[in-house]
Amino acid sequence: PIMESKPRQTENYDDLLIEELQDVEVAAEYLSTAIAGGSVEEFLTALRYVTAAHGGIGVLAEITHLNRQSLYKMLSDQGNPTLVNLIAVLRSLGLTLTVKPIESDAA
Repeated sequence: PIMESKPRQTENYDDLLIEELQDVEVAAEYLSTAIAGGSVEEFLTALRYVTAAHGGIGVLAEITHLNRQSLYKMLSDQGNPTLVNLIAVLRSLGLTLTVKPIESDAA
C-alpha cells in the first residue's frame, strides 16, 4: 500500500515576507519598488507590511507618538498621510524619504 505522508507545515507568504522585511535594507528596497509603481495604495500596502515586520501599529504609535487610530487610517488603502506623519513613520522604521531623478530609458 502507498503510505500517505503528512503535508509539511509551511509558513504562509505573508509570514515569510514580514520576516524578510525585518532587514532595513530589504524594507527600503521593497518600499522604493512599491512607490516606483506610482500607486499610493500599493505603497501604503507595502508600508503596512514593513510596519508589521517592525512590531506593528502599537509599537509604531509608541515610537512616533501618533494615535493608533490615526495610524490605522493613514496606512489604510484609502489613507492619505501628511508628509510630516509619513516621515515620522519612516524614521521610526529606521528609514528616510529620498528624492531622486526618474531614470530614463534613453540611456
